[in-house]
Amino acid sequence: MPPRTPPKLLALVLAVTLSLSAHGAELVREFKGSRSMTTAEFEVAAPWILEWRVTGDFPMHLAVDVALLYAGTGVHVGNVLKTKQTGNGVKLFEQGGRFTFLVNASMASWTLRVEQLTRQEAAQYTPKTEP
Repeated sequence: MPPRTPPKLLALVLAVTLSLSAHGAELVREFKGSRSMTTAEFEVAAPWILEWRVTGDFPMHLAVDVALLYAGTGVHVGNVLKTKQTGNGVKLFEQGGRFTFLVNASMASWTLRVEQLTRQEAAQYTPKTEP
């Protein structure tokens, strides 16, 4: 006879599964690379997030800078990421539009995911304070 799953554990697994399936963030675009480049255009409404990841074989020598530009005009909206370390993070944006990223990378691999959020999801994001 197989072992019984405790009811509390079963309820916890069910709650986690339901919360993950209720996650409404919709992937708009994903960009990956290991060199400097300007990404393809993407269009997104506010609010949205940029989920980023930086890796590299030489962590002491890598650098990644990412700027957000208006598509078509190339007008600089702002710097969205600047790191000299491997890692990952999320940045929330309250402005929609048609954009592109200008990525300057040195000895690093990077992934940028643009995800559309609902207002309720955006309200759950809180900024991480630097030490």
